[in-house]
Amino acid sequence: MQKAETNNWQTAQYLNLSTQKRDGSWVDTPVWFAPDATNSCLYVFSEGKAGKVKRIRNFPSVKVNPCSVTGHLAGAWEVAQAEILQSLPVQREAYQWLRKKYGWKLALLDLGSRLAGKINQRAFIRLTLHKNGGDGNRSNK
Repeated sequence: MQKAETNNWQTAQYLNLSTQKRDGSWVDTPVWFAPDATNSCLYVFSEGKAGKVKRIRNFPSVKVNPCSVTGHLAGAWEVAQAEILQSLPVQREAYQWLRKKYGWKLALLDLGSRLAGKINQRAFIRLTLHKNGGDGNRSNK
């Protein structure tokens, strides 16, 4: 088996998060993300009732790939395990990684979310990258 290409999660600005639907097809969504210090986990947030959050609850195995804001792929697909974070301290840790990466952009988005009354409706998601195996090939793409 050929060694999978490693993505540079520290420099990528967007992540293409691919989640599975009940019918087996995949939905790709470009999202903001932040890696932890070891690059073994990536943190994402979304509106709590978004489709991707519902799909992750049903199928926590996801695929990720660095991408542009429009979803143009910039690396290789990697398999990850998604977990919707329930604990407030862990959510805060995820938020700190995101804040460190996006700074004023996230602060501006937070302001809009506060004004709209949606700041507390966010779901924070931890994506744990698989160390071996699972090359993330997409047979349906």
